[in-house]
Amino acid sequence: MKILIVGAGPTGLTAAVELARRGVMPRIIDKRSGPSNLSRAVGIQQRTMDILTPSGAAEEIRKEAVCFDGVAFHSGPRRIAKLALNFDDKSRLYGLPQDRTEHFLARAFARYGGKIEYDTPFEGLTQDETCARVQMGGTESPFDQVIGADGAHSAVRAALGLEFPGFDLPGQWSIADVESPDWRDPQCFQGFLLPHGDICIVAPLEAARFRVIASRPDALAALPVPMNVTNIRRSGAFTISVRQVTDYAVGRVCLAGDAAHCHSPAGGRGMNLGIADAADLAGRLVDGGLAGYHAARHAEGAHVLAFSETVRKAVQSKSPLRRMVMPWVMKLVAAVPPFQRAAVHYFVSG
Repeated sequence: MKILIVGAGPTGLTAAVELARRGVMPRIIDKRSGPSNLSRAVGIQQRTMDILTPSGAAEEIRKEAVCFDGVAFHSGPRRIAKLALNFDDKSRLYGLPQDRTEHFLARAFARYGGKIEYDTPFEGLTQDETCARVQMGGTESPFDQVIGADGAHSAVRAALGLEFPGFDLPGQWSIADVESPDWRDPQCFQGFLLPHGDICIVAPLEAARFRVIASRPDALAALPVPMNVTNIRRSGAFTISVRQVTDYAVGRVCLAGDAAHCHSPAGGRGMNLGIADAADLAGRLVDGGLAGYHAARHAEGAHVLAFSETVRKAVQSKSPLRRMVMPWVMKLVAAVPPFQRAAVHYFVSG
């Protein structure tokens, strides 16, 4: 079986690793000149680690990643609640820059004999009953199946003529990837509720390195507590889109990851959802059960989009009553162990 994967991010690399592990060596191309050095996604769920365990990638990730010890909530600078993690298998959450996750996936692929073809842009495709013919890097090759894992601005999705219905949230969010040697609770995921429905989040990436995200133009300026920043590795602004493609599979072409769905970072599900898409698709391609891919993954994608929007709307509520009540609810949840465990399972494992 000849399979082409377009995009060497976490989704495409997971598909490549899982196919190679099952005895089907795919080709994987990427228009970039080499591996990414951007931290991008941060949180890795335990179910994702379970997916990556058979290939050995999870073991390497676990050695380098930060295992979060809790999730803390603040009203402005004042801490109002902290939920403990790691009390069972479903409550583990890891932090690692996306480029390092990609590094370990690429190493796993290489162990199976795979190679990533960089500087090879996808340029179009046609398909019929016999194969999909893909134009890439100035050449054309036939494939039995094509996986579009080339991100939210997917060229594969565009080549299929598929729309990407949804909406963009108003305003811009900001991000900063920083080093801070003495940040408080360095293994704790921390959220800050700010006036007017704004939020700020600090997530550990590795020892003394953190991701700061805010619904304001300057993430670091939005942080309501002091942070001793010794180096800013990256900063910028972005717009949040909430979208999902109507068809995950068209003929011999399937979409996975951000090519099929995108949503807010609330809940930290994006990369995890893409990795799950890829593993599901790889298994179906090898086992011959591809017919159920769209139904299964579209439903899961819709669930995650709804979950992310529910969380985002709750923490960004501008209602004075809701913003007054929320700290008390968080305190109650943290004070009652069964409530706390249920909340952690909801937020961490869905």
